[in-house]
Amino acid sequence: MNIFRGFQHPAVARECALTIGNFDGVHLGHQAMLALLAGEAQRRGLPSCVLTFEPHPRDYFARVHQRADLAPARIGTLRDKLCELARCGVRQTVVLPFNERLAQLSAQQFIDQVLVDGLGARYVLVGDDFRFGARRAGDYALLDAAGRAQGFDVARMNSYEVHGRRVSSSAVRDALGAGDMDEAARLLGRPYAISGHVVHGRKLGRALGRSAAQGPHQDGFRTLNLRFSHWKSAASGIFAVLVHGLHDEPLPGVANLGVRPSLDPQDVNGGRVLLETHCLQWPAHLGAEGAYGKIIRVELLHKLHDERKYESLEALTAGIARDCDEARAFFAALPPASHAETRRQTTRDRI
Repeated sequence: MNIFRGFQHPAVARECALTIGNFDGVHLGHQAMLALLAGEAQRRGLPSCVLTFEPHPRDYFARVHQRADLAPARIGTLRDKLCELARCGVRQTVVLPFNERLAQLSAQQFIDQVLVDGLGARYVLVGDDFRFGARRAGDYALLDAAGRAQGFDVARMNSYEVHGRRVSSSAVRDALGAGDMDEAARLLGRPYAISGHVVHGRKLGRALGRSAAQGPHQDGFRTLNLRFSHWKSAASGIFAVLVHGLHDEPLPGVANLGVRPSLDPQDVNGGRVLLETHCLQWPAHLGAEGAYGKIIRVELLHKLHDERKYESLEALTAGIARDCDEARAFFAALPPASHAETRRQTTRDRI
């Protein structure tokens, strides 16, 4: 999949079959729309194209109005979104910076400058609740009329439902916020996961178990740190996870997604949402430093509890040890087939 920041790049296709949206989570409804887009693109001999925005438009308006509550919790990072779009067979994705200039475009200006002149759209597929342009004044009727006048086809896809429930990014956020990872997986069509490069932290984890002489944990709780590049993640807490990308098989582990309230706020990752994952069995071939810079994907399968603030390193060590025991119990209770179902390894791990 070709990825472009804006549509001025000379390699952007001059004509395309297009769909537009934020695609946070790339859930089953998004996937159904992308499958329909792919079919139409093939029938018309056009490349399929997704137009998406970064930041999320509601993030932009939350900042402008200084209203943090207006910003939605983010399901996935931009990287994960692009990986899922590629997996769905999208040929080209244009990431348009959502800024003051774009926010002020009228609906007709958006059609003229972005869809027609910028992307050469010959076919445009939108959802049934699609709105666009300044003050969200544009709707499907306006877009359809413009298509007839300006020579592109417009189609609308109705809501996608699973067991009578509309699949939406809001529904996925609700499931993740409630810690219902099974429901989130049903809406996403896959386990909820976060991927990225392993970054350095304070290296506190490897010292915790040693300092407390905790028997089986005396080698410490070495962690794999992934930054979640948004200040408000849809999920948070402690999870039983599977880690892909370090070994031929996924590795079971326990992870903390959030702001780590027990640690010094001035640490190297202070103020950032971080996914810290401890593999229950550390791969010996990696050594102490061998995971840094690697791209991994962490599937969050089961929530153990919310983040907790521990008053001492000893209490933190004991808490992590309990979390590891609970994660082991979770994996021990899974039927054997459950592990095989999570072993999907795709090109997204190399993007």
